[in-house]
Amino acid sequence: MTDNLLRILMAVIAIATGSIGTFAIFYGLNLLVEKLPRIWKERLLPWVYMGPAVLMLTAYLVLPTLRTLYISFFDSRSEKFVGLKNYAFALTNPDMVIAFRNNLLWLVLVSGLSVGLGLIIAVLVDRVKYESAAKSLIFLPMAISFVGASVIWRFIYAFKPAGSDQIGLLNAVRQTFGLDPLGWLIERDGLLEPVWETLKVPSIDALPTLLPLNTLALIAIMVWLQTGFCMVLLSAAVKGIPKDVIEAARIDGANEFQIFRRIIIPMIMPTITVVATTVVVAVLKVFDIVYVMTGGNLDTDVIASRMIKEMFNFRNFGRGSAIATVLLLAVIPVMVTNIRRFTQQEANR
Repeated sequence: MTDNLLRILMAVIAIATGSIGTFAIFYGLNLLVEKLPRIWKERLLPWVYMGPAVLMLTAYLVLPTLRTLYISFFDSRSEKFVGLKNYAFALTNPDMVIAFRNNLLWLVLVSGLSVGLGLIIAVLVDRVKYESAAKSLIFLPMAISFVGASVIWRFIYAFKPAGSDQIGLLNAVRQTFGLDPLGWLIERDGLLEPVWETLKVPSIDALPTLLPLNTLALIAIMVWLQTGFCMVLLSAAVKGIPKDVIEAARIDGANEFQIFRRIIIPMIMPTITVVATTVVVAVLKVFDIVYVMTGGNLDTDVIASRMIKEMFNFRNFGRGSAIATVLLLAVIPVMVTNIRRFTQQEANR
């Protein structure tokens, strides 16, 4: 224990010393550049100002990323080169397939519901007198961390056998109406399985489980957290729409739904895209909710939680690094799209 504390202390001292030393060096370079002729000063000064940030990003982001990519081609002890074996595991292992399925559900449902509800609420509260109070209540979950929200929802989803006093809010409500309590975080059956049975689909056992209840219960938490964030940004965009345009549409006979569909949505589409891509990136990295609520058990794993298991639980650094690389590759296209759209918006101003 003492050795570990000593190592942590030495690491903290090394990081602090390196950071202070870096800024001291670039502060000295700034003083030198200030004394150069104007033509050289204008060329070099921006690089001096960006230098500390670039160096920090390289040391704490770029180099670790390259190191992770390198380790992903080696075995669990990072000693023997195994080529693409770890990536084959990441893409074909049954547990990883479940994680990819869950991540896809998270992407579609969290992004769609959060942005959709945020947009609807933003338009509705824009027309009421108690707009500030309504927005505050809806945005309030954003002040809670993912871990804190998970602890709150564990009490909401709490389950005890039928006949026992239910401390979980949802099961208490179900019991009040004479329904049996439901294991929200335990139930793995898909919500569409009764549909398959009604349609008498052959080989139903071979079908993938679609919309598992426990995964949907976890998704509901993030929708609760992200809807307020989407609402605030989209509300600002809605308020930026010229009132004259909406009034002209009303004079021409357009109803409120037509105004929403043909005027509001097209005019704030850039903001919707940015908000959606931001939520997508957050969903791809989701880990806290799954870890706190279920630990990834009962087929609730996502890519990030699976990465943590392989890296720290199973001590397989090669597989963990390969999964981390796959996750990085999934995030990059979304980030590039977001940056390109932001650049286009700046160019059009």
